[in-house]
Amino acid sequence: MRQKARALMPKAVQLSAYGGLEQLKIVDVAKPVPQAGEVVVRVVAAGTNPGEISIREGFLKAMYSMEFPFGQGSDFAGRVDSVGSGVTEFAPGDDVIGWSDQRSAQAEYVLIGAAQLIAKPPALDWFRAGSLKVVATTAVAAVRAVALKPGDTVAIVGAAGGVGSLAVQLARRTGARVIGIASNESAPFLRSVGVEPLAYGDGLAERLRAAAPNGLAAFIDLFGGGYVELAATLGVAPARINTIIDFAGAKKVGAKTDGGTAVPTRESLASVADAIAWGEIVMPLTAIYPFTMVHDAYTELARRKAHGKIVLALDPALKAPLRPAQSSGLP
Repeated sequence: MRQKARALMPKAVQLSAYGGLEQLKIVDVAKPVPQAGEVVVRVVAAGTNPGEISIREGFLKAMYSMEFPFGQGSDFAGRVDSVGSGVTEFAPGDDVIGWSDQRSAQAEYVLIGAAQLIAKPPALDWFRAGSLKVVATTAVAAVRAVALKPGDTVAIVGAAGGVGSLAVQLARRTGARVIGIASNESAPFLRSVGVEPLAYGDGLAERLRAAAPNGLAAFIDLFGGGYVELAATLGVAPARINTIIDFAGAKKVGAKTDGGTAVPTRESLASVADAIAWGEIVMPLTAIYPFTMVHDAYTELARRKAHGKIVLALDPALKAPLRPAQSSGLP
C-alpha cells in the first residue's frame, strides 16, 4: 500500500547541493495546496535557460539565495488544478502561462501566486508557451533599452539563441535594420525573419564596419565575452549598448544591463505570446525532451549551440519528439 501511494506522488526536479548534473534529481514531493491568492498548476511543459546552469553550479548565490533542497526552472505552462481563496481571474481547467521566482517550474505541479500567470492564447502550442517567460521579457527589455527607431542599424550578438531569436524580430518591428551575429548555421533562419546574418569569429569588427559603413546606432549583447567593448570601439554610444550578461564590460564603458526585470512582466509576456500565436513573429525550438531526460536537456543547453529553446515535456499525452527539427515550424 505504501509503495502504491509513493508511486502516485507528484515528481519534481530538486537539488540538494551545488554542483554538476549529478545534483539534478527527480524526486517525490507532496502535492501543493493553494492558500489565499495562490494557484496550483498541473505543468504541461517547462523551459530551460542558461542561467539555471550558473545557479546550479553556485555562481549566482548572491542573486538567488536558496535553502537546499530547492527546485529548478522559471518558465512553465499548464492547466489550473486548484485555486485559493480570493482568486477570481483563473479557475480549474484554465490554460495558463506562468513563471516561478522560487525556481520550481520543472515539476508536475507548481504552486504560484495568481499574479504570476497569464492566460495562454489558444493558438499558442504548449512547448513554446512553457518556455516563453524568460526569453520573452528579456528580449523585450533588451530591445527597449536601446530605443530603436526606423532607419537605425543595430547589431545583435547571440541572434539565434532563445532570447536572440525573439529580440531580432522585435527589433525589426521597430523599423530598424538588424544585423544578427551568430553561427553560419543560423544564417538561413535569420534571413527568413528579415535579419542580415554576420558570422562570429576573427575579423568581426571589420565585417561590421563593412556592413554598416555609416556606423551602428545601437548594439545588443546576448552572449558575453567582450562584445560590449567591441561596440564601444565601433563608436556606439554607451546609452545605446545593452548587455544581459557582461556586467563588467558594461560597467567599464557605461553601457546598460537591462534584462527581464526592467519591463512589466505580464504585459511583456502577453504581448510576445500573442505575437507568436498570431504568426507575427516565430519562436524556434531546438529540442523537446521528456521530463525524465532533464540531464540530457541541460547537457545540450550547456553546449550553447541551441538555435531557439530546449523544452521539457511533462504531459506524456503530448508525445513530444526527442529531437524535433531545428526550425520554427514545430507544432
